[in-house]
Amino acid sequence: GRKELDAALVGEKVGFVATRIDRLAYATTFDLATGEGEVILNVSLVAEEDLGIVIKHIRPVMEAGLCMGNLAVVAREGETLGGPVPEGMAAIGTVCSVTLNGVLLHHYIPVASVYGGLLEMRDGQPMRFVELVSYAGTSIDPLHIFTNAGLTSSLRAAEEGNGTVGAGFREFPAAALDHANEIIERLKDWGLGGVLALGAQGQPLLDLPVGMDRVGMVVIGGLTPMAAATERGLDILNHAMSTTCEFSRLKPIDELE
Repeated sequence: GRKELDAALVGEKVGFVATRIDRLAYATTFDLATGEGEVILNVSLVAEEDLGIVIKHIRPVMEAGLCMGNLAVVAREGETLGGPVPEGMAAIGTVCSVTLNGVLLHHYIPVASVYGGLLEMRDGQPMRFVELVSYAGTSIDPLHIFTNAGLTSSLRAAEEGNGTVGAGFREFPAAALDHANEIIERLKDWGLGGVLALGAQGQPLLDLPVGMDRVGMVVIGGLTPMAAATERGLDILNHAMSTTCEFSRLKPIDELE
């Protein structure tokens, strides 16, 4: 019965991801001035005995900057992170890229999430998208698909600078470019990042066109650190755009070890 409910009326779910992004962006309350408020998390469930090795694999990805920040939160059996943690499991919450949408939105900069895709990295720099899925035309998070299908090479991209990672393509009004740049820099002071490339007014970014008076932005997928652990054969159940979380609960990855 549960499987049927998940699969039924799929035609009505097209565009669900884009709608969820907008709803969660509005729910973001993180304050750049105080560092207080809620951010959006992806939540990944792992076996309790695998927690240490998972953290070992996600650490180099975070240190390479292929993440929305070097912060995470861990919840164990009996605790709650977007829901109760099952018996024998641990939950790892990493910052979702929708948090950036939310922070910009609350500074009067509306962001349109256009595509989720596979981004080729070369010598540590974003080169091109090799696959794209429109958020408006899918019923499931594209980056979740790429990660679970084993199409990423996140750990290699982090350690060698060459590989494919999940990333999103966003647009926002060109008039807000300077303000957006300022906000992105201020987020780094709180250990949050994730912007791999910013375009120019009305100009293509990584060969992707943008609308008139718009600016393109490439943002790393929030599940990229967890993708590195998945690539090493660990059994991980990812829930993208899972829940909101008080920023104060997050800790640097080093402190989780």
